[in-house]
Amino acid sequence: MTQTISINQSQRQNLAPLNIPERLLMGPGPANSHPTVLQAMNTTPVGHLDPAFLELMDEIQSLLRYTWQTENPHTIAVSGTGTAAMEATIANSVEPGDVVLVGVVGYFGNRLVDMAGRYGGDVRTITKPWGQVFNLDELRTAMETHRPAILALVHAETSTGARQSLEGVGDLCREFDCLLLIDTVTSLGGVPLFLDEWGVDLAYSCSQKGLCCPPGASPFTMSPRAMEKLQRRQTKVANWYLDMNLLGKYWGGERAYHHTAPINLYYALRESLRLIAEEGIENCWQRHRTNVEYLWQRLEDLGLTLHVEKEFRLPTLTTVRIPEGVDGKAIAKQLLLERGIEIGGGLGELGGKVWRIGLMGFNSRQENVDRLIAELQQVLPR
Repeated sequence: MTQTISINQSQRQNLAPLNIPERLLMGPGPANSHPTVLQAMNTTPVGHLDPAFLELMDEIQSLLRYTWQTENPHTIAVSGTGTAAMEATIANSVEPGDVVLVGVVGYFGNRLVDMAGRYGGDVRTITKPWGQVFNLDELRTAMETHRPAILALVHAETSTGARQSLEGVGDLCREFDCLLLIDTVTSLGGVPLFLDEWGVDLAYSCSQKGLCCPPGASPFTMSPRAMEKLQRRQTKVANWYLDMNLLGKYWGGERAYHHTAPINLYYALRESLRLIAEEGIENCWQRHRTNVEYLWQRLEDLGLTLHVEKEFRLPTLTTVRIPEGVDGKAIAKQLLLERGIEIGGGLGELGGKVWRIGLMGFNSRQENVDRLIAELQQVLPR
């Protein structure tokens, strides 16, 4: 007779209903979701092939094109976190032996290097200190040296708070017959993006930052040039779940079953994109810029130093140098447990050296800056 695993009476009594404390999420992500987005997520689900849901998928595609400023037909939401969308770009664009040039200025550039190598890419790198970015001359020199099939850059480096300029990079890639792949995880919805104007061929993002939606439904787009390379592959895409040949049949005209989509997360994503369209994407960008400049000034008024030069800072994420003699982890823990505010610590080379303060999506409001600064004034002297 099969014996079942049981729990005792004491364990049953300790299983209280879910009770999570409220936090103001001002770290590198996730950000707090707009109440309308949370309400949408609580809508009763329908089937993933229901006509009403398929219509919602079409709306997501259209709204993503608007938010990214692209007309790419193949613009979808990957069922997974931003890292899944990141891997989708690599899986579909990199064939074994392809030279992949990655610009590494932080933690997530290194992640692109790792992924591209796992898919058989001949990975080359160019690097700069964490917090800096590449100029066009440096990229041209690297292209002349390596002659890549793909150039991968992080538009918004989440580990450093630095923004990579993309003007002219797409033209450079076309000159060298190369695809341009960019990470917009911390820029979509909060930082100006013009994929078509800039000649971007592959881009990915996430839902929990500038789009102020829970994680799990991640934007992904491929240009016609990238789709042509996908169709010319000599080998199958090594990742079945992320193969855009298959996913395109679900998101496109065939509506062929591929997987059971996270229906309620797509409800939330659609609503978060609708809120951006309602505000207007340019107004959304300007709101982020106005509020982050207010944050920068208030932080400097406290005597704190910002890590990235102003010209290259992200409006969505700010890195603040931890003052000499201050226990950065202890301050962040105190803010979280005593004040209900989350800020992030440093990653990689910046571990223990900076705090990362996010001002993204629904959270990009002056009252949130004022609350954070007031709490920092209380905890820093201690």
